[in-house]
Amino acid sequence: MSNIPDESFRDSIGTIDKEGKRAWVFPKIPKGKFYEKRKWVSYFLLAFLFSAPFIKINGNQFLLFNVLERKFNFFGFPFWPQDFHLVVISMIVGVVFVTLFTVAFGRIFCGWICPQTIFMEMVFRRIEFWIEGDRGAQMRLAKQEWNAEKIRKRVLKWLVFFIFSFLIANVFLAYLVGSEHVLGMVKEGPFHNTSTLIALLVFTAVFYFVFASFREQVCIIACPYGRLQGVLLDNKSIVVAYDHVRGERETGRAKFKKNEDRLQQGKGDCIDCRQCVNVCPTGIDIRNGTQLECINCTACIDECDHIMESVNLPKGLIRYASEDEIVKKEKFVFTARMKGYVSVLVILITALVGMLFLRNDVEATVLRLPGQLYERKGENISNVFTFKIVNKTVRDFKDVHFKLVSPKGKIIMVGKQNFTIKKEGLAQGTLFIEINPAFLKDDKTKAIIEVYDGDLLIETTTTNFLGPRSFN
Repeated sequence: MSNIPDESFRDSIGTIDKEGKRAWVFPKIPKGKFYEKRKWVSYFLLAFLFSAPFIKINGNQFLLFNVLERKFNFFGFPFWPQDFHLVVISMIVGVVFVTLFTVAFGRIFCGWICPQTIFMEMVFRRIEFWIEGDRGAQMRLAKQEWNAEKIRKRVLKWLVFFIFSFLIANVFLAYLVGSEHVLGMVKEGPFHNTSTLIALLVFTAVFYFVFASFREQVCIIACPYGRLQGVLLDNKSIVVAYDHVRGERETGRAKFKKNEDRLQQGKGDCIDCRQCVNVCPTGIDIRNGTQLECINCTACIDECDHIMESVNLPKGLIRYASEDEIVKKEKFVFTARMKGYVSVLVILITALVGMLFLRNDVEATVLRLPGQLYERKGENISNVFTFKIVNKTVRDFKDVHFKLVSPKGKIIMVGKQNFTIKKEGLAQGTLFIEINPAFLKDDKTKAIIEVYDGDLLIETTTTNFLGPRSFN
């Protein structure tokens, strides 16, 4: 028997049978130390996911992604369309970080942090285990005729799946439109918010379809990150790997026999029990090497360690390891490629932090009205401007007014001299600036304008004041 892993799996993905039809995956209930750690990580992330829209810092929702109104909150900091560059840089930082993590540690994000995996494996799959039983019971139920038992279990499962999908859809909506809006709709009743109710039911249907039917296909077919791993991984990346050197040896795998000396006989430590395959949520055989479908969930590690312990063989036949560690016995090294990603990540984070410190809670823009030249008003030169002030805070500004700092002159408002800007709102209008020609140094003079709320300076901005070329 050859000790080279079977390569035939590369002709098709693990969830498609020889006829090209969907091969439904019935994974075994996972158990072990890694699974217990994953459960605690998942509990923490689920608690964070469900609570984040309802946590407020300084009146701002902790996380908000309101695409319709172009308003975003990250960790309590509000970001407006004027801060879009910060959002873009934040997303780039996230992409580079995940890329670096993948190059170093494979798809650990998919197995431990990805919301799809957490909901599928730690919520919906566990509901399925609770109602339908373990792998064998589920397979028997699938083949069973539609009798009273099957109808009862399937209807109960579908109903619980729908309830959880509806709950997730509500939380998802709170991220999009704000928790206050969602809670307000709950108090008013669904018939007062018909359009939102329809959107909520659509989201519920999508989540139900994903977790009840599409399942692991999301990771295999829909998620672009799974496709990227083939480009990002190399022989030095730490992944969930089968030690084929130890598992196959000279004569390959063989069933376990009591009191035999497998090492002396040249047999590999893999006893071909296929438990690593049975427990896999994407239906692959990890012994065939790193594959597109593998999400690094560690279920096969726990199962293999349990089997090795049962037959008095060393654990770690399947473990976190790189290909070079298995073949060449090389330890993990921080490669030049990883250092390059780290350098880019440090530069981006430094730039982002700097921009965050320079960012203002109030943003004022004063622009000269397009197509308008200067105008003489008595001894002064007058320009007409439009202004826009964005209040990014959660408090009202009730006594907003302008002050011309340089050059010496005066500001005349069109409308009220003092005005109000609501929280998370904006004010815009028209104003005139009049300056005596004696204070103008050129045909374009930089004007410095301060914006006050009462006696509190909230923003300073500049604009260009247009005057005549000659003052003689």
